[in-house]
Amino acid sequence: MTDFLLPAIGHIFEPLNLLLMVFGLTGGIIIGALPGLTATMGVALMVPVTFAMDPINGLIMLGAIYAGAIYGGANSACLIRTPGTPSSVATTFDGFPMCQQGRADEALYASLLASAFGGVIGTFFLLFMSAPLARFALNFGGPEFFWLCIFGLSTIAVMSRDNMLKGLLSGAFGLLVSTVGIDPIAGYPRFTFGYYPLSQGIEIIPAMIGLFSFSQVLNLLGSDKQYIAEYNPRKGAFMAVVRKFLRDCKVNLLRSSVIGTVVGLLPGAGGEIASIITYNEAKRWDKHPERFGTGIHEGLAASESANNAVIGGALIPMLTLGIPGSAVAAVILGALLAHGIQPGFKVFTATGELAYSFILSQFVVNILMIPVGYLLAKVMAKILNIRLTLVAIGIVTLSVIGSYAIRNSMLDVWVVLGFGLIAYFGGLVGMDTGAMALGIILGPMIEENLGKCFHLSKAEGSLWNVFFSSPISIVLIVLTALSVATPYLLEMKRKRQTTCAAEKDSVHA
Repeated sequence: MTDFLLPAIGHIFEPLNLLLMVFGLTGGIIIGALPGLTATMGVALMVPVTFAMDPINGLIMLGAIYAGAIYGGANSACLIRTPGTPSSVATTFDGFPMCQQGRADEALYASLLASAFGGVIGTFFLLFMSAPLARFALNFGGPEFFWLCIFGLSTIAVMSRDNMLKGLLSGAFGLLVSTVGIDPIAGYPRFTFGYYPLSQGIEIIPAMIGLFSFSQVLNLLGSDKQYIAEYNPRKGAFMAVVRKFLRDCKVNLLRSSVIGTVVGLLPGAGGEIASIITYNEAKRWDKHPERFGTGIHEGLAASESANNAVIGGALIPMLTLGIPGSAVAAVILGALLAHGIQPGFKVFTATGELAYSFILSQFVVNILMIPVGYLLAKVMAKILNIRLTLVAIGIVTLSVIGSYAIRNSMLDVWVVLGFGLIAYFGGLVGMDTGAMALGIILGPMIEENLGKCFHLSKAEGSLWNVFFSSPISIVLIVLTALSVATPYLLEMKRKRQTTCAAEKDSVHA
């Protein structure tokens, strides 16, 4: 390692590579902020450009686009309640309420700082703990993935604490929607009604655009506002957020970043699961969990640090085992193979200079993200000064273009419209769009891994052994039980405190 670090540091601070980092970050942030344009799409579009570049230069640029796009989704999530990427869904829970309260600059700066912190922690694990974490990821099979998804789904209990029945119904509806298409185990079509395009299933990104973006347009147009929210930039807001993080969010940021890294290790899990889980954990361990969803820094710190830490986690199995931990990591893996570089543990010896240059560049990229993101946040916040009707037209246009571009299918445009109406009218009766989104995201993984468990049980001779024999599965089951019990425990604690307060008042009286 030490033989390659000095040459790698030299590559990092070459003017061309610094320029590529800034260029990649800027482009990635813009791509991430636009609904429907994902980090995968942004990185994939730039892979052919790297064929004419030195592999080190090309890999550094792709890594910068990846980091920028994942963070960029937070900007639209905060400003217009539209997650630019699926991993920013949890960011809308507190980001948009802060924006409505006239604290848009705080929301944007909190997302930026949390993203940079999470990215640095994820890269730290990538640099120093790749081998043991890669071996840990290999222990995850069908049962472990199944229980991880059930644990993620159990967060509905905390998310919908005020009306758990409606939250559960919303989550169940999301799970039902995720079953549309070809059965992953049996291979026959379900709920397609003879319409062939539905056999591909409901794409997650158009569904998210409809639930959070199109429905938000309907909400805004139904209000009597001329603008989305008042934008009153405050002098010293950036340093106020820094002080808030240093004073109150240190443990939250570190815990969320570690969880995000571990979730990133697992192929197919992704930032959306990591951000939901960490948001739930932040809410569970907070002294006043009822504040979450009202516009607080802690919610943004949990979501954004986790989904950016996922980057480092996803790159660990990609570099060490040749198994990509995310769709973007798969695209970067393809770029490596196109340059004649075979991922695996030998990548740290045979092409160690390239590997360590790429890893160290992620540290610099996440540090550069702060000034680049700071400048872009000031520009993007100007959206709030544009008349509401014009913003609504822009959101609808981008939603249609972004959803159609994913599969070049009009079905996805209709999905946006349909889910927008479902979320709008469902919101009027108290349905939870966050729980609905969680069901749509986790449904396919739950079904696929449940099928694997049933097939494994035929070889094991017992379904019980498959589900409950692994130590990792036992830990996840315990965490799921705690997650479900949390709302009841918090309610008991609140009633006990209320009773104690009443008894004290009666004694004083």
